[in-house]
Order: sequence, then C-alpha cells, then structure tokens
Amino acid sequence: MDEQDRRDNPPPSADNAAVIEATQPRSSRIALPPDALIIVPVRNLVLFPGLVVPINVGREATIAGAQEAARSSRQVGVLLQQDVSAEAPRPEQLHEIGTMASIVRYVTAQDNEHYIVCQGHQRFRIIEFLGRYPFYVARVQPLPEADDKAPEVQALLLQLKQRSNEILELLPQVPRELQGAAQNITSASAYADFVAGLMDLTAEEKQDVLETLDLRKRLEKVLNFLVHRIEVLRLSQKINQETKERMDERQREFLLREQLKTIQKELGETEENNAEVADLAEAIAKANMPPEIEAHAKKELGRLQKMPEAAGEYSMLRTYLEWLSELPWSTMTEDRIDLAEASRILDEDHYGLEKVKRRIIEYLAVRKLNPDGRSPILCFVGPPGVGKTSLGQSIARATGRKFVRVSMGGVHDEAEIRGHRRTYIGALPGNIIQGIRKAGSRNCVMMLDEIDKLGAGVHGDPSAALLEVLDPEQNSTFRDNYLAVPFDLSKVMFICTANMLDTIPGPLRDRMEVISLPGYTEQEKAQIARRYLLKRQREANGLKPGQCEISDAAVHAIIQDYTREAGVRNLEREIGGVFRSAAARIASGQAQQLRIDAADLPAILGPKRFESELAMRTSLPGVATGLAWTPVGGDILFIEASRTPGAGRLILTGQLGDVMRESAQAALTLVKARSASLDIAPEIFEKSDIHVHVPAGAIPKDGPSAGVAMFIALASLMMNRPVRHDRAMTGEISLRGLVLPVGGIKEKVLAALRAGITTVMLPARNQRDLEEIPEDARRQLQFVWLTTVDDAVREAIGEAAAAEQPA
Repeated sequence: MDEQDRRDNPPPSADNAAVIEATQPRSSRIALPPDALIIVPVRNLVLFPGLVVPINVGREATIAGAQEAARSSRQVGVLLQQDVSAEAPRPEQLHEIGTMASIVRYVTAQDNEHYIVCQGHQRFRIIEFLGRYPFYVARVQPLPEADDKAPEVQALLLQLKQRSNEILELLPQVPRELQGAAQNITSASAYADFVAGLMDLTAEEKQDVLETLDLRKRLEKVLNFLVHRIEVLRLSQKINQETKERMDERQREFLLREQLKTIQKELGETEENNAEVADLAEAIAKANMPPEIEAHAKKELGRLQKMPEAAGEYSMLRTYLEWLSELPWSTMTEDRIDLAEASRILDEDHYGLEKVKRRIIEYLAVRKLNPDGRSPILCFVGPPGVGKTSLGQSIARATGRKFVRVSMGGVHDEAEIRGHRRTYIGALPGNIIQGIRKAGSRNCVMMLDEIDKLGAGVHGDPSAALLEVLDPEQNSTFRDNYLAVPFDLSKVMFICTANMLDTIPGPLRDRMEVISLPGYTEQEKAQIARRYLLKRQREANGLKPGQCEISDAAVHAIIQDYTREAGVRNLEREIGGVFRSAAARIASGQAQQLRIDAADLPAILGPKRFESELAMRTSLPGVATGLAWTPVGGDILFIEASRTPGAGRLILTGQLGDVMRESAQAALTLVKARSASLDIAPEIFEKSDIHVHVPAGAIPKDGPSAGVAMFIALASLMMNRPVRHDRAMTGEISLRGLVLPVGGIKEKVLAALRAGITTVMLPARNQRDLEEIPEDARRQLQFVWLTTVDDAVREAIGEAAAAEQPA
C-alpha cells in the first residue's frame, strides 16, 4: 500500500479501541441471497487477494454494511469507486471488478472513527446491485484464478522474482520478514498480486492490474511497473552520488586555491600580471552563465593564466573572455503588461495602423496569460515612410524592453550573422550577438531592418544563417562562430521590416508572421503632419511654436501638389523645407512671426510638381486608367491604344514583360470575339494595325492585373467611345470574358484616391479585400465589382456614343 492509500485510509489505533462483537441472535440478522455480497466502496485503495489491509469506513451505509458483515461473519466485497469526490457513489460510479475479503477485525477508535482490517481472498465481478438494503449489496460472480503451470507464466514469474530482489536491495531498511514472505510464495497469480499490492502505484494502475484476468498479461504489467520503479531508484541513487562528489570537488578546489595563494605570497611573487585574470574571474562569476558555459569560460581563463602576456594568443583570448562575461546570459527586463498603457503609447507614437496595434496588444495579452510562451517573429511589410522602423521602438517602449536595431540592408556575408571564428585576426561575434550585448538584456526587442535587401556572395548566404535565428524551435541554442557556445535567443522579440516579400526566400518568410502596412490616405497624412511632423521639424530647425505656423490648407497643398507617395517621408522633407525658409527669414531679421498658407508655397517650394492629367489623357477613345502595384506602394497606369491602316498586327511598347504582353494579346482576342455585341465591324481588325502603349516607357512593367484596362482601352478604341475619366480599374481577364482576382488591392485603391479617382472598378472576387482598405478611403470612393468584361464596358464606356473621329 503506497503513501497516498495510507493517508486516505489510516490504520486503526489500538488506544481505547472497542471491538464490535456479533452479539445479536442469528434470527435477527439480515437475510441475503446466496450469491449476494455486501459491498464496501473505497477511495484510493485497491485490495488484492492474499493481502491484509486496514480500511477506514466513514459513510453511514458503509458502516452499516461492515457491521452487518462483522456480526454475521460474512465476507465483503472491497470495490474502488471511480469518482473519489462522490460521497454516496451510484453503482455506475464503482468499478466492476473487486476483491472478496473477510473482516479480520472491526475497530472503533476513541475519535469515533471506524476501521475494518480485511484479508483479500478472491476476485469477483458485479452482476447487479440490489437496492432494498440499507447498505450496498450486489449479486456477484467469483472469478477463479487461471492455471499457472504454463512455461511462459513460469518464465515471467522467475523474472518478476529477480526484479523484486533488485528493488528490495535498492530500498533502505527493508524488513527481512518481507523478503522471506516473498520467497515463500510459489503461485504466479499470488506473487503478482503480492508485488502489485506493495508497490507505490496509483489506485487506477492497481485497479488495472486487478482487472487483468489473463495471468500472463497481469505478470507482464506488474513486471513493467517494477522495471520502471527500479530505473527511478537507480537514477535517484546516481543523482545523490553525483551531488555528493560535486560538493567534495568544490571543497577540494577551494582548499587548493587557498594553498596556492599562500605559496605565492611566501615566494614574494607580484600579482600585477594576475590583475587582469582576477578581474576576468570576477566578471565570469558575476555573469551568471549556464553551468556548462561557465566551466568552458573557466577552462579558457586557466589557459590565459598560464600564458605569458607577450604571446600572440593572449590578447585574443582575453577579448574572447571579455565577450563571454559581458553578455547578458541571465539579465532580463521585466515585461510591462499593462494593456491600457501600451495602447496609449502606441496611439501616442503612431496615427492609424489599427491592425498592427491590435496585433501588438494581442501579443501582450498572450504574454500576460502565458509568460513562458515563445515570442512571435513579426515582419512589417510596406512601402517606405509608413513607420515600420519606428513601430519597433514603440513596441519596446510599450513592453518596457530594451530596443536594438540591426540593419540587414546590403549584408552579403554569413559571418555578419554568425560571427567569425576566433582563429582570424580581428574576429568578432556576428551582428545578432553584438546587438544582444548592446541591449544588455536577453529579452530585448531586436529589429532586423530591411531584411528583403539581404545579399548573397562567395562568403555564404546570410538569409540561410537567419533561418536558425528566426526559428523559435531552434534559436534557444543559437551558436555564434566566435563564441563557440550556445546562446539562448528564444526570449528575444524579433521584428523584421521589408518593402516587399518577393525577394525574401520562402523558408525565411515561412518563419515570420507577415503584417502588411498600407499607404496613408490624404486625411491620414494631414493628421500625421499635424500630430508629429510639424512639431518635429519645427524643433529640428530651431523654431518655437509661436514663431512659425503652417496652416491646414498649406499642409493639404503640400500633400497634393508636392508629394505623391504611400508614406510620409517626402512630406516631412517638404515641411522641413518650409520651416528652413522661415528660419532663414526670422534669423535675418526680416520677420518675427510667420504663418505659411497654401498661396505661399510656390515661392518656397517652387511650382507644383504633380497635377491631375486624367481629363486630358482620357478625353480620346482608346485611353484607360489602370492600377498597378509597386514595391513602394500603388500607382496609376495609363493604357493607350491606337489604330492605323495595316494588316492586323498588334504592336506593344512601354517595356512590357511577358505576362503583360500576353494580357494584351488576350484582350485583343476577347475584343474580336465580342465584336458583334460591341457593335464593331469585323473587317476593321483585318485592315488596321493596333498599337498598345503604356507610358513611362523607361520603367519595366509586368503582371496580369492590367488585363481589364487593356480590354477597355481596345474596346474604347474600336467602338470610338472615350472611357470615363473618373474611372480606374484592375483585374485579370480570361478568354471567356471573366474578370479574375488580383493582388495588391489595398495599395492600388489608395493610389487611385491620391490621383483623384472617384470610382474604382475591381474584380468581384476581391470583395474580401475591402476590409483592409482604410475606412476614410472607403468613404471617399465608389467601388464597382466586375464579374465579366461586359460589366466593365457598361461601367467604363457607357451607352453614349462619342463623335466619330478619323482612324
């Protein structure tokens, strides 16, 4: 019986115990059917045949049943209940198989506790419970033991006895009587029950052994349990022995060091040469390194101590030990898990970017509920100037962690990630370990900036080295070539930034959670300028708030006429130019206080750099406005088509890629196929050469998303009807006339808004991307969803015929 069983069922006390005698006449006792048995349900205790066990009975029904069995000298059935919390267990809450036992002694202790000492005899199975008695009574079927003379059974019995002897030798202070009793048992079934009853198994494990009626399987189960316990005991003894030896070794080392100091003092040796070694030893002791790394550092320190200062390796080894001792092996900052404060900081530092802020708040919430969880690898992808880098600083500020930035742009040597080996002159750890040392914390926020601009050369592929750094399953044992020992990066929160995902290798991209940052609308740019940029540039140019102000109209004019970008980087430059001009006038004494309005901008920034040319460029048939995605955000794309007398050739210009050329050919084929519905004479195609040109010819262009715009341009040309100037479109087409979905919807829609478009025509299957478009942009634009090219013709060209113009 294990310790848990003894706590739940304590042995009887002999003090002031009273034995219940069966004094009632036999005629007054309760009559039971011949195959019925009084059931004693127990918690956390399993009685095996052949064992004697004390049982605490405390429930009224159980006490009544035990007293009746004691009076009438009946046997009882000891049955384990499945739900230990049930005070009055129902029949279905009891196991089906138990042990028939006789009550050797019934004891009532001084504290009114009732105990019965039972001796197990035979297994039984419940047939049914009888409900007309004041205690548990059930009809049972005795389960006889199987023959134990088979060779396999005898072999298992021999193994079980040998293992029993092993565990008895491992246990301290085992009574000899117990060993003798075990050796005297010859029955395999009785020996298995004897061993299982004495082992420290759980009640469910013992019940499993009790319910195993097949003798061979029962012996195998008990043998498996016994082997496991033997291994546990052996490991425990080994750990105790190793701990004792380690303590003895430390005491010996301390004694020898003290003797060495005394010898050096008697010899009059100076300690100037050992000052550096002593400082390094102190630094290593304070670094709180993992045991195996500390042992490695001390070994290297011993080499340094024996090495003369003039040796070439001396300075290299000293630098190496300084790096080891200065790394934050166990230094961590405490996470600030205040969601309200973190939300306030994020809103204070950045306007908009609700999706990114929500993801950061979710990370903090998970960190609060699961502090030991792995940090995610976030990758912010978006055009320049949208705030990717500054978001990392805000995350560090919101979480209370240290922040360190590592630039990945132009890195083409694997050693810049993993470090150089110490054998090289001037070797240093890689940028990752250097960043950790700079931060001084093992759980810092590390930003890997411009990860899409990694290169590869003859010195290896840095992106391959980053696979281990950015894998939460591997970076707990990151191995820098210079350190040559593992360093745990699992607590570092890595944040990557990129302008585009195409140049990031697939395996590396798979390790990161990509969060796209869209470009800003005009209203968002104005809010960012008012909240952040004006104040920052005013202070940068040495101006006070009362000396120079830029009106809201001037800010909008700068956004519309002098910048055309997804981010706000150029906007900040132009605002800085305005403040520099004001600073020059104030510093020279020409003015004391200035207010810059929209009318003053041409004199400061020059003439307008951008203007809307939609009406001019779409006033003729054959010109359509498409939408394109670029690595720096979305842009509008004009498709121009013209026809001249010829033999039906298709001419494509404008540095178009193969996919875009195929889109133009598919668009022309589709126009020919629908010539009847478009009211186009078929002979026009045979007598005309069609020229499709995409302006900005110096810029390469490719992709299938201009298919709809090319079809509309060709249809407009052949129908001699102009395209509505306030429409822009995107989408791939098929030869069946279907409009297929494309990517970059968010960037393209924002580009259309910046260009003054009022209606955007998108594939119907891209409606799922509408949620990603900022709410301000959705309010200012009208969206038309295209299923076929007929929808595009109806919306872009309409029914009104234009005046006939010569071909």
